[in-house]
Amino acid sequence: MSLHKFEWSAKSTIREALQTASLLFGSRGVEYPRLQAEVLLQHLLGFTKVKLLTEDQLVFPIDKRDLFEDWVDRRLRGEPLQYIIGLQEFYGRDFKVNPSVLIPRPETEILVEEVLKRKSWWGKESAVRPVIADVGTGSGAIAVTLAIEWKEAAVYSVDISPDAIRTARENADRLRAEVRFLEGDLLQPLIDRQIRLDVLVSNPPYIPSVDIAGLAVEVREHEPRLALDGGKDGLDPYRKMAERLPTVMNQTGPRLVAFEVGFGQAEEVKTLLEQNWPDCRTEIVNDLQGIGRVVLAWRQTQ
Repeated sequence: MSLHKFEWSAKSTIREALQTASLLFGSRGVEYPRLQAEVLLQHLLGFTKVKLLTEDQLVFPIDKRDLFEDWVDRRLRGEPLQYIIGLQEFYGRDFKVNPSVLIPRPETEILVEEVLKRKSWWGKESAVRPVIADVGTGSGAIAVTLAIEWKEAAVYSVDISPDAIRTARENADRLRAEVRFLEGDLLQPLIDRQIRLDVLVSNPPYIPSVDIAGLAVEVREHEPRLALDGGKDGLDPYRKMAERLPTVMNQTGPRLVAFEVGFGQAEEVKTLLEQNWPDCRTEIVNDLQGIGRVVLAWRQTQ
């Protein structure tokens, strides 16, 4: 059953469609209703925002009306805007997304930024390329961004989901990033291949299982549970990775571990790293809301 109430005529304009979609979104509690309606129209019509606002008196293309109604319906039913248009911006680049991967969040840019701040530890003239692995890669946003921004590094992208690997590979190809892909659970594909890392970065599933049912409908019913559920307390992936750090991290030279964490998890993850990787130094980095969002651990000597 359709949730929209469009009344088209031969002379219906883009402005009228925008107003109708905005009102429908607002009536259903969709956040930023006009902005979301504008984004749908921009992608549907191939318009920039400026063109959309300056040419909104044009007649809405008849051949695109059914698709726009379908998109509005999908959004009204809780499907994330990013899945409808198939894109999400991350670190200034558009990444393809679909229901097989988590939608990249702005907070994850902090994780990438903290890694890139430490590029100088390895030096530009190093004879050996630093080896980076993004574990739980999803759309590949972290791995692809690091490969582009840190061209001296060799970047691996790891995920247990073959569909996620396909999406990440597509994004790497589109953005011309040199990334190597491995399918498997957390660090195991790296260990199986005896790949030693200089940098381990991960935004793993960290929602406690019991909290999944209370998430927003956009997340609970549309984003992959595999990328959300972190076990009973949300810390299972961190425990598993922390326990294997001595096996997977290089034994000499600078080494860095960077994890994104959920609300209230930073101190526990920091402790896990300190317990399992002796003599490492640690730091918690807050997001813009003052929430501990990134946990770092590193060694710069043997």
